[in-house]
Amino acid sequence: MGVFDDPFDPKARPWSCPCGRHASFAAHAAALACETVTDPEPRGAEALADRIVETAVTRAVFGTEARRRAFVGLVGRAAAAAALGAVFPLGRAKEAFAETPRRIEKRDLKVGFIPITCATPIIMAHPMGFYARHGLNVEVIRTAGWAVIRDRAINREYDAAHMLSPMPLAITLGAGSAPIPWTMPAVENINGQAITLAMRHRDRRDPKDWRGFRFAVPFDFSMHNYLLRYYVAEAGLDPDRDIQIRAVPPPEMVANLRADNIDGFLGPDPFNQRAVYDGVGFIHLLTKDLWDGHPCCAFAISREMIREAPGTYHALLRAIVEATAYSSNPANRREVAAAIAPQNYLNQPQTVVEQVLTGSFADGLGRVQRVPNRIDFDPFPWHSMAIWILTQMKRWGQIRGDIDYAQIAEQVFLATDTAQAMRELGLSPPATAKRTHVIMGRAFDPADPEGYLASFAIRRG
Repeated sequence: MGVFDDPFDPKARPWSCPCGRHASFAAHAAALACETVTDPEPRGAEALADRIVETAVTRAVFGTEARRRAFVGLVGRAAAAAALGAVFPLGRAKEAFAETPRRIEKRDLKVGFIPITCATPIIMAHPMGFYARHGLNVEVIRTAGWAVIRDRAINREYDAAHMLSPMPLAITLGAGSAPIPWTMPAVENINGQAITLAMRHRDRRDPKDWRGFRFAVPFDFSMHNYLLRYYVAEAGLDPDRDIQIRAVPPPEMVANLRADNIDGFLGPDPFNQRAVYDGVGFIHLLTKDLWDGHPCCAFAISREMIREAPGTYHALLRAIVEATAYSSNPANRREVAAAIAPQNYLNQPQTVVEQVLTGSFADGLGRVQRVPNRIDFDPFPWHSMAIWILTQMKRWGQIRGDIDYAQIAEQVFLATDTAQAMRELGLSPPATAKRTHVIMGRAFDPADPEGYLASFAIRRG
């Protein structure tokens, strides 16, 4: 065949198979019909938008779907995009597509939440109009516990949900439920948790003295569980043998402390502060003192929902990111506290919620503390945070075997989508999705999760 012969022209002379697996070019081209199935699924709305633009341009250039498929099959989708980009401004086309208002496929949405301050952006976006500003009519629904949140989200009773940041990873991996592709496009809050002990333990502040203690955490797949385990293990206690850890819904933690069913809990606010307010407990330490900037709760949504309604997903993500940015401003915290304290949301005294959000609070030991970043709000879902969570899931036997930490982090924590939404709202996302984190004075390098995991003397996996 001459160099100027058109392999897509049926009148051209027969052409050999370029991959070596077929008898002719025609057979090779026919096999490309499965391309849309075998192509890797775009990971998030931005990747999906890029692919739409690339596909539209290649179809326009080659005229027919068969020619487009054949060309892409010859050189690969990435090479095809690069070749076309040399003669067509693909980058500008993608930018123009991103700037075009997206069609919102579904405006009426149900989003489940647990009544805790970690859900502040999801909750306050309702009374303060952030959802409406992005063209959505969202009903935020108080939910009893994390297993209920998970099950209702999986059953599509909720379109999206407030989840603990490890939950989308667990759902995707099939830990605690059937494996279903789930995503976490945005972190809801960072910090914002505490270890609260019963007043009778005010003289037992050293975790080495906690052998036999009974602790509550909100859920097995939670930062609360992993941070409590980390903390006592660093003190030499085995969290599965030397103490008891049970899952208790956050709204029930103070009552269990009062009834002497537990000695303490590592839980979300406002319940740490409510224990102080009710005089039944004191704040032993804030989790920011274990890992400053750690993730806690998240905005989570199924990959199926993103695929079915990308415009709705994009509008919802923008509303959440904008509400998160508003909540992060200390000047807005009292206003936000007033919005989320009422009965249909947190159902807590506004004073309690203000103490949490402003960081000026009584600790139950006779002191007033001022910690402005007791809780903070940052939507960016660092892949390195996901990798750390996966090491702890493996450390305590929740997942087993070899896993591709980086790939799972990328599939579930949709940093690219969040970065795009942040830029569209005039915010500045990080340039990379991985960084080193320091937990209890020890650096965690996301490039070496197995080495980090092997460094712990106390572990199950």
